[in-house]
Amino acid sequence: MNKKEIFKQIGKNIQYARKEKGYTQETFSELMNVSWSYVAKIESGVLNLSIGKIVDFANYLETDINTLLKINK
Repeated sequence: MNKKEIFKQIGKNIQYARKEKGYTQETFSELMNVSWSYVAKIESGVLNLSIGKIVDFANYLETDINTLLKINK
């Protein structure tokens, strides 16, 4: 897998976890104090997240970081 594919998979994992919690992108972005477009770019795999930011996402989504980092080959 290349980096772009990995970013997309992590974005999909975040999107899935967000939806499982019942959050819209707008609601989740407000909760995390980031812009809606930032969340959209993360979920589409456009942005590369730092490990610290992935930990923040996991905490706000009340999930394990491994869930967000899981890569399906």
